[in-house]
Amino acid sequence: MSFRDDERKRSRSRSRERDNDPRGPPPPPPPPPQGSSYTPQPQAGMMMPGMPMMMMMPQHGGQMMGVPSLAGNSPGMMMAAANPVQEKVNRELFVGNTPPGTSEMLLMQFLNGALKRVGLCEPNVTPIVNCRVNEKFAFIELISADYANKALNVSGIPFMGAHLKVSRPSKYMGPHIPSKTWQELTGQPMPSGIPGVESMGGGGYSDPNEKVMRELFIGNTTPEMSEQMIKDFLGKAMEQVGLTKFPGNPINACRVSGKFAFIELRDKEEAASALNLNNIPFMGAMLRVGRPSKYVGPQVPHGNWEDILAKYMSGELKLGGAPAVAPAAPATGPPTKVVELKHMLTMEDLTNDEEYGEILEDTKEECSQFGALKNIIIPRSGVGATKIFLEYMTTDDAQKAITGLAGRTFDGRKVEAVFFNEDRFNAQDYS
Repeated sequence: MSFRDDERKRSRSRSRERDNDPRGPPPPPPPPPQGSSYTPQPQAGMMMPGMPMMMMMPQHGGQMMGVPSLAGNSPGMMMAAANPVQEKVNRELFVGNTPPGTSEMLLMQFLNGALKRVGLCEPNVTPIVNCRVNEKFAFIELISADYANKALNVSGIPFMGAHLKVSRPSKYMGPHIPSKTWQELTGQPMPSGIPGVESMGGGGYSDPNEKVMRELFIGNTTPEMSEQMIKDFLGKAMEQVGLTKFPGNPINACRVSGKFAFIELRDKEEAASALNLNNIPFMGAMLRVGRPSKYVGPQVPHGNWEDILAKYMSGELKLGGAPAVAPAAPATGPPTKVVELKHMLTMEDLTNDEEYGEILEDTKEECSQFGALKNIIIPRSGVGATKIFLEYMTTDDAQKAITGLAGRTFDGRKVEAVFFNEDRFNAQDYS
């Protein structure tokens, strides 16, 4: 007997059992009311297609056991019950540029009063219920997401000689809520020269893409380096050599994770300037400063700390000047896709396999910022030893590399960057 025959027998057997049931067949469902839209409802214990298993539990008092009633709740309350953590984030706001010594109670009282003054809340309501203050920023928590949306409109308000910047925290995942600034609400002039205030229009919304433009990766940190130490050291270095646009520490925040850290600057132009801090010595280590992996913006040529320090000591770099970029050396010969770098390496750099691998990796990372890099050749012997050859996809990218690399210093040696003949490169003639 086949498997299919066995199935037919069992099916006929079940049909006979239903026919012999003394209770008879179940009654048909009642007809739908005239002119109404009717969907048959499952009886207790029945399974409808697509119904979750927990919905098959017996009913008790008209309510599914184990399932809390949501009758009368608004969609917002249902979402809050489903994700209370995100609901709390929706009620929080970031307050930046707070003056030193700001107390939590003072900031709460001030902002609550400001909201009442311009009619963003009722006179008998205290919308801000909690506040946590750090050195240069704070977080406030409001009684509802609606009041948090309204509080975005006080961004730019003067407070103890500063202008507060009110925006969403970085973990906010909700929609962008348009809003104004305090100056627009009150008719006051927009303050000039205050970092971040010029971009407060359009909602005080912290655009995550704009935030990535202001973030930098700091590598080669040690366990002894605290967040405050890194922030103070790098910020002071930028101020000393004129890599800042405004007075004060340009670094808003720092977070350390193991052997690396991330810093957030107050301005994307200052973030580009801070790239010149690469290889700055700190507490016995050479810090690596670069863009984070999630950065997808334009690559801006920059120098290293050695270049900036040399320019500053020679008087070439003036305080308050534009971000320093290494000057271009005249490109000798016709343009090609291959760049030759001289005076960067010594024979000692090429003897150790591990060190050679690090040089190759660092060169690839540094020189890829100028364009699409096709190949890197670092001969370890012969006439080409101590030279570095970069093959780009286009001559334009090769020209950018020469402009960005020529004139830099490496271990006290001034780097020379020139075009190299492509035929000789393809023939492995590195003389």
